Amino acid sequence: MRAIWWVQDYLWAGLLWLGCVGAPATPDRYATAGSARTADGSHLRIDGRTADHTPAGRTIVVVPGVYEDWRFLRPLIVALHRAGHAVHVVPALGHNRVPIAAGAHALLRLVVERDLKDVVVVGHSKGGLVGKLALMADDGHRLDRLVAVCTPFHGSRRSYLLPLRSLRPLAPGHPTLAMLGRPDPVNARITSIASRFDEHVPEGSELEGARNVRLRLTGHFRPVGHPAGIAAVLAAVDHPAG
Repeated sequence: MRAIWWVQDYLWAGLLWLGCVGAPATPDRYATAGSARTADGSHLRIDGRTADHTPAGRTIVVVPGVYEDWRFLRPLIVALHRAGHAVHVVPALGHNRVPIAAGAHALLRLVVERDLKDVVVVGHSKGGLVGKLALMADDGHRLDRLVAVCTPFHGSRRSYLLPLRSLRPLAPGHPTLAMLGRPDPVNARITSIASRFDEHVPEGSELEGARNVRLRLTGHFRPVGHPAGIAAVLAAVDHPAG
């Protein structure tokens, strides 16, 4: 059964990559708050009028995992935007092959350059590690919290299968991971969402002191495009981890 789940997840990832073909040239259109919609896709109405934007719209920065870029997470980005949130990405990350510390620096530089405040970071896989390190280094108090999806807070032994420099920081016991996996006050501002079977993170994504959510979904990639995974992210964005 686990082999089937593994294949299903890779097929799902392939569909996500195919969806990148139709992505806009830049993510700029998502950086302003989208129109608020109800669950059935219709616009919300307030006092008899159609609401152009949701009053509860948040400022979000989405961080992809290793070898992903913002287009891979477009189903999640579009859902967040349609829910009324302004969604930013970090162009400097590219496919997120840089060290975790460099990624956190790029994230913090973006929020300063764009003067973003009260930011919710949404990170997939390695993107969650980048987000947590940014929370810990946020001297300007611009980041509010983190929603991490399938993040290897304690490393992933799968990283040993490919001897690539970009995967070394994800190995269990790596100094950066040892720091990020320990209890820290910022953990109370983190929601860690995990699937019930993650072929890339067999160690699990549970983080002590964080709000840990386990989906009934299987796979490492499905949660960023499946309705159940997207619903969990939206709920975590709308409600603080604590």
